Amino acid sequence: MNFLTIAALKEQAGESSLAAVLDAELQSKSPRQTKAGKPYLVLTFADATGSFALNAWSDAPLFDAASSFTDGTVLRLDAEWTQNSYGLNATNLAWERLSGDDLEAFYAGDAATAEKQRRDWETITGFCQSVTDPRLHALADLFLTSMGAKFRRAAAARRNHHARRGGLVEHVAQMMRSADAVCGAYPQLNRDLLLIGVLFHDCGKLWENQYAERGFAQGHSLHGEMLGHIPLGIELVNKLWRDVSDSPVASGWVTLEPASEMVRLHLLHLIASHHGEFQFGSPTLPRTPEAFALHHIDNLDAKLEMIHDAYGRANELAEGIYEKQFPLPANLVEPLGRFQRE
Repeated sequence: MNFLTIAALKEQAGESSLAAVLDAELQSKSPRQTKAGKPYLVLTFADATGSFALNAWSDAPLFDAASSFTDGTVLRLDAEWTQNSYGLNATNLAWERLSGDDLEAFYAGDAATAEKQRRDWETITGFCQSVTDPRLHALADLFLTSMGAKFRRAAAARRNHHARRGGLVEHVAQMMRSADAVCGAYPQLNRDLLLIGVLFHDCGKLWENQYAERGFAQGHSLHGEMLGHIPLGIELVNKLWRDVSDSPVASGWVTLEPASEMVRLHLLHLIASHHGEFQFGSPTLPRTPEAFALHHIDNLDAKLEMIHDAYGRANELAEGIYEKQFPLPANLVEPLGRFQRE
């Protein structure tokens, strides 16, 4: 059998049929209607590497079978797969529910993804340990200690980039590497503030893009839906700041410069402004060098992740030209290879 993860299937499937088997968890089941009024279902499946939507048409066996599937059902899907600009399609589809050792192996996740996220977590903790401002250092330590497990389960988005269990760890780690490099090129930047701003900029996604302790289906929460990750992030940092300020470690901070209240305010500004524009959800615009840097580092990492995914799943329109993938603005062109001396 040609066993693939969802990410690998997206990379390998194209206009020609690909025979493959994958294990996936049902994330959601949405009833729809065609323009002619015929019912169909949109089934969203997920694993450790990503997610995809599959249409179950009313005249297909999967449509009737799906009535017995509850969210969280894990299936082994065996099909002939193709992919176009609308997503993955399956013909000659067979399925079975996973149980026993196969189910436990699925929940263990993709080994390569797990190893990458382990290394990325070490990157995050290492950069936080390097922060010299005792207030920001203590704040990061409290967050990682008290909420580390929840952080490691969260995604960075519901779709488009790092939209998988643990994706927020991957996103933050890469942003921290970029922020550290940018601070080397622009030493006028406050490295401590920028690194901790990266750590907390999406911390509200611990509620907006969270996963259960077991499984790969991204859930929904009332707090995430009604407030969004930026207000939630501001509220969380204020709560953690109060907790740290009330602890014995804060007894010597009264005389520190810059004043603790200014440090807190600048950190909150990074969270509030990191989307860069009102139309993209920021309640304020970047007003400090660190806020501008954070916004562009965040946008760069998200865009490069989208581009990487797009090359994997886009059809080739002509040699070296790839079909446009949402939300990127245009067709992609194959990148130039690196020069290598003989």
